[in-house]
Order: sequence, then structure tokens, then C-alpha cells
Amino acid sequence: MVNFGKRLMEDQLEEWKEYYINYKMMKKKVKQYVQQTQNGGRNREQVLKEFSRMLDDQIEKIVLFLLQQQGHLAIRIEKLGEERAVLMEQSDSSQVSELREAYREVGIDLMKILRFVDMNATGIRKILKKFDKRFGYKFTDYYVSTRANHPCSQLQQIFKQVGLVAVVGTLSRNLAFLQDHQGNFPSIYDHPSITLKDPIIEQINHSVQKLTHATNLLQFIGQHALIVPEDMQSGSEDLVDDQSYHFMSLLLNLANTFLYMVNTYIIVPTADDYSVSLGAAATVCGVIIGTMAVAQVFSSVYFSAWSNKSYFRPLVFSSIMLFLGNLLYALAYDVNSLAVLIVGRLLCGLGSARAVNRRYISDCVPLKLRLKASAGFVSASALGMACGPALAGLLQTNFKIYGLTFDQSTLPGWIMCVAWITYLFWLCISFKEPDHIARENSVNTLSSDSGHRRSSNLEDGLAKPFLMDAKESLDENGQENDDNEEDPEDSHKPAASLAAAYRLLTPSVKVQLLIYFMLKFAMEVLLSESSVVTTFYFNWSTSTVAMFLAVLGLTVLPVNVIVGSYITNLFQDRQILVASEIMVLIGIVMSFRFTSGYSVPQYVSSALITFVFAEVLEGVNLSLLSRVMSSRLSRGTYNGGLLSTEAGTLARVAADMTITAAGYLGQSSLLNATLLPSLLICVASIVATFCTYNSLY
Repeated sequence: MVNFGKRLMEDQLEEWKEYYINYKMMKKKVKQYVQQTQNGGRNREQVLKEFSRMLDDQIEKIVLFLLQQQGHLAIRIEKLGEERAVLMEQSDSSQVSELREAYREVGIDLMKILRFVDMNATGIRKILKKFDKRFGYKFTDYYVSTRANHPCSQLQQIFKQVGLVAVVGTLSRNLAFLQDHQGNFPSIYDHPSITLKDPIIEQINHSVQKLTHATNLLQFIGQHALIVPEDMQSGSEDLVDDQSYHFMSLLLNLANTFLYMVNTYIIVPTADDYSVSLGAAATVCGVIIGTMAVAQVFSSVYFSAWSNKSYFRPLVFSSIMLFLGNLLYALAYDVNSLAVLIVGRLLCGLGSARAVNRRYISDCVPLKLRLKASAGFVSASALGMACGPALAGLLQTNFKIYGLTFDQSTLPGWIMCVAWITYLFWLCISFKEPDHIARENSVNTLSSDSGHRRSSNLEDGLAKPFLMDAKESLDENGQENDDNEEDPEDSHKPAASLAAAYRLLTPSVKVQLLIYFMLKFAMEVLLSESSVVTTFYFNWSTSTVAMFLAVLGLTVLPVNVIVGSYITNLFQDRQILVASEIMVLIGIVMSFRFTSGYSVPQYVSSALITFVFAEVLEGVNLSLLSRVMSSRLSRGTYNGGLLSTEAGTLARVAADMTITAAGYLGQSSLLNATLLPSLLICVASIVATFCTYNSLY
């Protein structure tokens, strides 16, 4: 892969060459500073001041040139506006197309400026990361906090381009007007939901969104899946084209996601009754619910590895395991065995193919559809989360067939058995293995058959890497190429083990994973103990609990619509992150029982606040995680999706074990005993967030 220094030299416009960040010089300075501080020639304070001034000069050069180019664009647009006014008075529609093309030429030049800003913004981020890495000092925190938050900030001109976005708005408005020069086309300002279907404007909007990290609804929802959309400009590396893309296979993956989430939550309203009917305490429901998550810790790893070679076989295996697990869950009542019940849930957890579902979207869906597919993944999860409890609420019956009991406790198992065997049949007749998987398997077969032919070329194969390394270590001037010292995150080689993946985790990534752990812990405590708590304090029936959980699940998509369409356009992701953490903390505190009385309004309102803002937090958290995580974690078995899944799964396991352990204190103490760990973890995550706040820029 071409490193950033070389890419900057290749991609920069020749006529603007002197206005780009001097990345090569800055890297050499960092290297010199390291040597000087090690030799005692300079102290750290001197280095920080000099490097700050140097970076300030580079940013000032970029910003002044940027303002100059914006001024040129403004003058051109003003002249075109005068031509448009004259043209409209003359009602000469023959020249409208010429004027439209003139506006589009301005748009093309605007895209050059956006690319210029993008390259420089990337250079600034990379040189700050390199300085932090070489010095072991959080210079980025200091620099961003002092520059970005200053009222005269030049850094904000690069990362938040208000002037350029205003030019985009002017172009969009005038092109929209020229589409219907009678003036009937609605204004983009009066109707912000209406988007202009113009190829130049669409490309500009994509560039602006990429540059500013602005997010629309699909992007925000899709971030829940941690399927990071790749840069559209690198589309040549995409393994999937429109011909090889198979919609039915994608639909089967989304159906697997939906059914698995239904399977997870359909037992929540009745798990406590089931455990009591088998002679255990009601709080053993924590073990019953959490057993599935325990198995998922291990299944996520082998499913992630399996998806390197096939997607069909893991999905078949998943369906069979879930069928068998639900069958044992349903039969546990008639054999009167809690062990059979727990083994059934373990098998269900071993059938968790969410890693495969996520990986399929990342690798087998065309780039232009990947964002929609990612949003579909999250929507399927949210819908399953709501449908599970709702379905449980409808299964209020009791009858026997051939000695098998069908009641509110066992019917979830029987229903899911039917669902998974139906899904397995659909899978076998409709799924198509992706073309690139088939090609790789074919190549592996051929290479194993011809392995003896390659053995004679062993010496040549050993010699070539040394020759290549020797050549590549020199730049065009015959000097040492410091680009070979690129940070690990600049390489696309995937992590080969969990230990290697862990070494790639920066403090910012670790904090985001802690936040993800916290929100999953808080949500699992809320959901898993809801049946026990509401029965003890409010004497709610199973149907009432199921309705309550279904309503919570149904809030997911509306909340994402509001946050993705509006909130993220008004505030930075890191600001939303902190606000959401604080609101989750408030929800947890409100949930505590402080007096002898505990009311339904207190419980419902605190649960809504906790759940809703945990959902907001999840989207923003994974959005930031996808930004600060190393690119080496975007591929391979040990990818970012697997790490986030493991963090969330461990949180669920810990929460469910906490519920069971707290049950020994008695049901009257269960609520406060389980909320206390949630409170402590939430406070810890807020403190950690503030410690890394400036690195989330």
C-alpha cells in the first residue's frame, strides 16, 4: 500500500503544491527532535513550543490559501448570478443549459478545494499521531484543546468548513432554480429534506460529509453495525460488483440477524417463571438469559474466522445449533431439568452468526449499497429486539400434545424451532456463495496441487523481499524514506491474533470500548431483571412486562431518525457522546429505590431515559470508534466488529451474572444491588471520556 507521504506527493495539484502541508519536512523534524531529546540537546518543553509554532505556520498557510480560493469562487458565483438574473428577464431558455454547465464548472473547482482540505486535514492528523507515538506524549490533546476551542481558531477552518458549505448551498440553490426557471422548484432552505439530483452536487455533498464527518440517517444507523464505509475513491479495491452481488443472500443474512435477536429476547418476560417452575429461584433468570451470551463470546471468534472461507456453511451450522438449542429449551420443562434448559441456551449462543452477518455486508455488498445494508442490519436487530418480547406476550396459553407441554414458558422454544427450521430450508435453496470466496477456494485448491512446482523457486522467493526492501527504503533522492515508519494504523495488514489486535488499541479506542461495555451492561441489567423487578414491586403480568419491553425496543428506530437526521448536524459526535453518557447516568440514578415506596412512573421514566440514551450513545460511540480505530482492524478475523461484539457480549455476561449473584441478597435488594455496578462503570466511562476528549476530534 502507498504510504501517506507518497500519496500526498502524487495527488496534490501542481499549481497548489506550495500550499499543502510539508509533511515530509514535518516528519524529519519529529525524527530530529527525538534524537535531540535523547542526546540531551533539547528539553521537551522547547520541542513542544517549536513544533507547535511550526504546525501553526503550516495551518496558517493552508487556511489563508483556502480563504483566497473561497473568495475566487464567490466572485465567479456572483457573476453567474448576474447572468442568471439577465437570462430570466429575457426568458431565453436556450442559454439555460450553458449557464447550468458554468455553475457545474464552479462545482468541479470546489471539489478540488475539498480534496485539498481533505489531504491537509489527513496530514495534520497523521503528523500529530506520529509526534505522540515517537514522544510518548499526548501532544494532540494539548494542541487541539488550545487551537480548536480558541475564538480565532484556524484549525476549525480546516475541520469545520462553514464557508465551503455555504458555497455548496449557493450552487445547489442556483442549479435547482435553473432546473425550473419558471421558479416553481421549491427552495432548498424552505424544504431542507429535498435534495437536488445533480451528479456534481452529489459528489460535492459526499466529499463534504466525508471531510466534516457529518452524518445522515443511514450513516448514523449503519454505524451501529461498525461496518465502516470505505472511501469512495478507493472503489477499485472493492471485491464486489453489481453483477456478483446477490440480494437474496443479503436478505438471508438480515433474516438471520432478526431471528437471532427475537431468539435472544423472546424468553426475557418468562425466564423467571420458567426457572421457578424448575425449582430454582426467580433470579436464576440471569443465568438463563446470560448463558447465551457466554457461548457467544466463543462463537464470535470461530464464526469470524470461518467467514474467511465461507458464508453458507457458517449460516447452516448456526441454524442447526439454534434449532437444537431451542428444542432443548422447550423440552426442559417436561424433563424437569434446569441443566437441559441451560444447555439449550448454550447451544443457541454457539449458533450466534452476527459476526458472519456483519462480515457479509462488509465484504459482499457493493460499496454504493453498503451503507443501506448496514442500516438494514441495525434495523433488523432493533425490530427483533422489539418483536421478541411482543411475541412472548401473545403466547399466554397452556395445553399438551402427546405429553409435551405448550405454555408461556415453553412456547418461545417451540416457536423458534419452527422459525429456524423454516429459515434453514430457505437458506439451502436460496443462498449463493459470493464469487470471490469461490475464486479463493479454487485458487487454494490449485495451489495445493502445484505446491511441488513452487518448491524449486524457494531461493528466488527468499531473495526478492530483501531486494524490494532495499529499493523501497530509499526515496527518489536516494535518501532514507521515513515513510516506512508509518504507524501500524497506516497499514492494511489485518491483525493475526487477539494479542496483536489488542496492541493496536490506542487509549481512545480503549475508552470507546469501555463506553460500549458500560452501555451494554446497563441495558442488559434493565432488560433482564425487568420481569423480576416489576413482578415484585408492581405485580405486573407477563403480558404487561412483554408490552413494556416491546415499547422499549420500538424506540430504537425513531431515536435513530431524530439523532441521525437532526442532532448530529447541530453538534459534534464527541459532544453528543458526553451528553448521552450523562443522561444514562441520570437514568441509572433515577432507577434507585431510595425510599420504601417504589412507583411505576419512577421505574418507567428512569428505564426510558436509560434505554433511549444508551441507544443514542451506542450509535455515536461506534461512529467515533470507527474513526479512531486502526485500519488494520477493518479486515481479517480479529476485526473491529469482533472486538466490539466481544466487549458487548462480555458486558451482557457480567450483567446477567450480577443479577443472579444479587438474588442471594433477596428480591427487595436486587434492584439497588444491580444498579450500583452500572453506576460505577458509568462514572468511570465519563471520567475516561474527558481524559481522551480532545483525541476524539
